[in-house]
Amino acid sequence: MLECVINISEGRDPDVIAALSAGLAGDLLDVHSDPDHNRSVFTLIGEGAPRMLTSMAVQLLNVNSHDGVHPRLGVVDVVPFVPLEGSTFDDAVRARHDFATWATTFLQIPIFLYGPERTLPYVRKHAWKDLQSDIGPLAPHDTAGAMCVGVRPPLVAYNLWLEHVDLAQTKNIASAVRSPDIRTLGLQVGDYTQVSVNLINPMNSGPLDVYDAVAQHAPIHHAELVGLLPAAILANIPRHRWEALDVSQEQTIEWRLRN
Repeated sequence: MLECVINISEGRDPDVIAALSAGLAGDLLDVHSDPDHNRSVFTLIGEGAPRMLTSMAVQLLNVNSHDGVHPRLGVVDVVPFVPLEGSTFDDAVRARHDFATWATTFLQIPIFLYGPERTLPYVRKHAWKDLQSDIGPLAPHDTAGAMCVGVRPPLVAYNLWLEHVDLAQTKNIASAVRSPDIRTLGLQVGDYTQVSVNLINPMNSGPLDVYDAVAQHAPIHHAELVGLLPAAILANIPRHRWEALDVSQEQTIEWRLRN
């Protein structure tokens, strides 16, 4: 089974988010929307649902009118394929290739690949500068921009909200806790600042680790899990910490697949 965790550049209009969700049915495990990031994370299963969602997003959204604190290259910004139980990394690489070929053929959108070749942060930093698209047009689509299509193991996306901490200090905190397993951004989010985190090796450095690391530098107002996490990651967190860390059994991939 393959998971696909698509990041769409729209997190404010509930009617648009509902329209994007329509028709995905049992292949949609979760939607997490953030108005300040102006971004929605759709957790999908299989290869058909990502194409359906992508087609709808390209019809409804325009990257030129988008604003939000999170960096993005396009309306369908990130499309990672993730092997779950019963699938292999090679299966995910094949799905990535098939999706990228479909997107350029039918939607004429340029694709930047990430995974074995390079990291997603590298693509964000270098795209359209000293890095050209891997597949498709050599310039952004007029309204859809470009897509980052990748393959990766399961990761955990996580936000830690800080109160009465300015942006410069928050960026310093993000830098201080950053590691090969912990990718971070320091962002201004309304009246708060935020350490936005991707835990790319969550069995080694999980939500509890980054929460406690940030808490050493500043009080945390609240934590926010973005999307879902594997049950094995939850099992590493003492139950009495779940509420403060915003994790639960119902937020695991395995629970959503069963229910």
